[in-house]
Amino acid sequence: MEAIQSFIHQLTRMQWSDYLDILLVAFLIYKFLPLIKTPSTMRIARAVVVVIVIAWATEAAHLYTLSYILNQFLAVGLLAVVILFQPELRRMLDKLGSVRLRSLLGISKPVQEMDGVIAQTVAACEVMSREKVGALIVFAREAPLEEFTRTGTIIDGQVSEQLIRNIFFPKAALHDGAMIIRDGRVAAAGCVLPLSGSDRLSADLGTRHRAGVGMSEATDAVVVIVSEETGTISVAVGGMLKRHLASRTLEKLLHNELCPGSEEREGTLPNQLRRKLSRKEKESHEK
Repeated sequence: MEAIQSFIHQLTRMQWSDYLDILLVAFLIYKFLPLIKTPSTMRIARAVVVVIVIAWATEAAHLYTLSYILNQFLAVGLLAVVILFQPELRRMLDKLGSVRLRSLLGISKPVQEMDGVIAQTVAACEVMSREKVGALIVFAREAPLEEFTRTGTIIDGQVSEQLIRNIFFPKAALHDGAMIIRDGRVAAAGCVLPLSGSDRLSADLGTRHRAGVGMSEATDAVVVIVSEETGTISVAVGGMLKRHLASRTLEKLLHNELCPGSEEREGTLPNQLRRKLSRKEKESHEK
């Protein structure tokens, strides 16, 4: 009871600046957590949590020697984390440093514009899959991917099925590299991506798939891969590879990843009314 009264007393003493301070901190945490939630940073977090839990358990169990060793390790824990996880930390800091202000404030491309980009990409992937033409398409999100764009040829063109198919045509000069789509436009093509070193990937996957997974591990990008050998379509997100996707599944997955919240907008009243009207028109035509 005293704790509750003390809490209420603290609330009554808070000023408007204290509430503003709390709101700003909560906003920053809410915005930055998704940016650092990658397989690499999650491994760092798990390692730190495991060491802390083991140190607490050894102290509770009176294992003094082991507890002393772990406490000494925790005393220089920050330095140890920097040394052991230097590549992961560098990628995490690169990712945070490349975040644009409008992305932090939640300002993004209109859903209608991304609908067209996704539709053109899916149409191109469907044809390339049927013709067994290899493709590697990267959709940038918060991170602008400038360091990868510089490795290829700058295009800055409108996304279209014809442009995508022409770039990945087997005899085209840029077909071996990756295409990067940023802000609804083709930013560059023929780009070089980092390869994944994960041992969880199937042995039958080639360089194109490993580059797609590696890009999704190092950044928050969504990567679409079309296999040259089998024609199968895959998508890499957050270090995970989803294979053997149909065109409709690919379109839905890209909508979910690139247009967050679009699913909820589908359920709004205007959309529901339009669907009801279309059903009524269809029924009247059938009669």
